[in-house]
Amino acid sequence: MTQSRREFLVFSGVAAQAAWSGGAAARPLGIPIGIQPYTVRNELAKDVEGTLRELAGMGYQSIEVSAPFYGKQPAELRALLKSLRLIAPSGGFGDPKSDADWARSIENAKTLGAKYMIVTAPSEWTRSLDGWKRAAERFNKLGAEARKAGVAVVYHNHHFEYKVFDGVKAYDQLLRSTDPALVNMEMDIFWTTFAGEDPLAYFEKYPGRFPLWHLKDLKKGYPPSTDKFEGNPFAPIGAGIIDWKRIFSGAKQAGLKYYFVEQDRWDKPPLECARESCEFLKKFTV
Repeated sequence: MTQSRREFLVFSGVAAQAAWSGGAAARPLGIPIGIQPYTVRNELAKDVEGTLRELAGMGYQSIEVSAPFYGKQPAELRALLKSLRLIAPSGGFGDPKSDADWARSIENAKTLGAKYMIVTAPSEWTRSLDGWKRAAERFNKLGAEARKAGVAVVYHNHHFEYKVFDGVKAYDQLLRSTDPALVNMEMDIFWTTFAGEDPLAYFEKYPGRFPLWHLKDLKKGYPPSTDKFEGNPFAPIGAGIIDWKRIFSGAKQAGLKYYFVEQDRWDKPPLECARESCEFLKKFTV
């Protein structure tokens, strides 16, 4: 399915880069407001089309999809998104079990029109520095195959990537061991902050390597942690302690192209949280 010239100009990196030259009065940096539907997973399980329609009605313009695509085939999901004037610039494709599995994932990403493929590693690899080195090697391989097809591989962090093994933070090992031409990062601003780290320090240390962000806010009173925690530290954007003006001041250095609201847990209905975050971003100025 081809993309119209108008869609290209509105949603491509060219349009996003044009916003760097001046402040955006709404929709930070002119980038389409996006959401990771994990935020409303329970609603999606009941009614995919109705939930996506409601998100579009709130003002969301892009969706970060995840395999297996809510029970729909990739072409079917893309058609549904198009009918709702939504795009899917990125998607989660997990840990491929074989070369053939990865080839299918790449084809699915192309069918969806996704530019970025989010990958994971086996959980046992995340428990040692050698495991993270193996993960980096694997991501480089996956990235090389994806690049041939015109899509890019990214890795989405949580808080455990900031654990230290043999004096080295796992996330730093991953960034150093992956080829920037093949693998980049989806920085989860909440999880990085929750781990006691500064997103801007990473943008400065590894410029251009964070084309995607996940956005959710952090409630006051939760100490930094890279391990298990109690309660619900998650809040809609603007309802917590993260300084979003400061975070977005690093967007150009980060190489930001798209951002997505994602809230893992809630104190009120998920759709209400999604609406609150969207309203904040619609009014937010950079």
